[in-house]
Amino acid sequence: MSKSGRPREFNKPEVLDAAMNVFWLKGYEACSTEDLCSSTGLGRGSLYNTFGSKHELYEQTLQRYHEHWIEVQTSILERPVPVKERLRSLLEWAVEKDFEDSSKGCFLINATMERGRSDSIVEIWSNRHVERLESVLLCVIENGKQAGEITCNRPALELARTFICSYYGLRTLNVTTRNRDMAEQIVEGTMASIY
Repeated sequence: MSKSGRPREFNKPEVLDAAMNVFWLKGYEACSTEDLCSSTGLGRGSLYNTFGSKHELYEQTLQRYHEHWIEVQTSILERPVPVKERLRSLLEWAVEKDFEDSSKGCFLINATMERGRSDSIVEIWSNRHVERLESVLLCVIENGKQAGEITCNRPALELARTFICSYYGLRTLNVTTRNRDMAEQIVEGTMASIY
């Protein structure tokens, strides 16, 4: 408390990022209040007065992750370059992110693997992320078909969903196998299916 009795000011986005990092590294169940206080620099009272509960804090970190990374992925897919280059760039970006030395994988995928069947909040944010990515991919693939860049006669929605399946499978395997050769082959196979 300051001399005026008001709580110390803090930067909420920074606190959310610090909390997200702990949830990302340890998972929800293994993350203690002490871990969260230590990482955010907040006392237990400040943490819960601000965020309500561990689970409410977790929800806000999932939302923050979704909002940031869906924008990054969208920006890759909406660049003014040929459609297939955009699709390849997204896959290659995922490989680079997943094989960084500090990589912990995708926070939403990790959360879904840990709690997706038992936590409706994880399900909501994971679904929202997939739905938004599918919407952007569908638009990109439809544009590619109209421009003659994609000549496959399969429906654009089917192609978009097949691409998403490959994308999420790639990201999950990258974390579990750490096999970059496999990742690069998946990229090539995925791109070969979008002709």
